[in-house]
Amino acid sequence: MNESGKRHTGGCLCGAVRYEAEGEPDLCGHCYCADCRKASGSGFIPFMGFSSRAVRFTGRTQQFRSTSWRGTEAVRNSCPVCGGLVFGGEVGKDDSHTIYAGSLDDPSAFRPTVAIFTRGRPDWATIPPGLAVFETLPE
Repeated sequence: MNESGKRHTGGCLCGAVRYEAEGEPDLCGHCYCADCRKASGSGFIPFMGFSSRAVRFTGRTQQFRSTSWRGTEAVRNSCPVCGGLVFGGEVGKDDSHTIYAGSLDDPSAFRPTVAIFTRGRPDWATIPPGLAVFETLPE
């Protein structure tokens, strides 16, 4: 177990894709980028970022690849059975993974601190008070 003893578990709607993340997330917040809005069908995606060393995944995923704002490849993983969006990043390749907070077993574990990619945010997608706001990513 990690130093903090925290363990976050979750998965897709049907349970075919599961994860376990240990420790505190490196970054936790809302992403308002156009890709996240379209992927979620909402105004933002609530996310938790973890080192790849801290996360274990089970189950087969369907991947969608697109170009990130940096020009690199972004990978989103969904369940091929129920279609639930679960996490970002390529297992075995990326140094970190983004867990989509809506997939948490215990939603109270999500404590956002930042709002990222707010530069193109629609007016109706409000930013909760108290979050640090960044037009792109924090430096």
